[in-house]
Amino acid sequence: MKLNLELNIADHDAFYERLIDTHNGLSDEASHMLNAKLVLLLANHIGDNEVLKEALAMARQGLAAN
Repeated sequence: MKLNLELNIADHDAFYERLIDTHNGLSDEASHMLNAKLVLLLANHIGDNEVLKEALAMARQGLAAN
């Protein structure tokens, strides 16, 4: 399996709005925790280590280390 980079969410605008709404009212710390929990839930759902490895590498691209 390879990471799917094609638009794959039927109503991506509604999803983005729901994602933002989910963060409303949270502190920065709680918002970061929500993101971490969401990543782990979706990673578990995907379950394919090669796809997850590719996704992690792509997400890291262009980000500076502290």
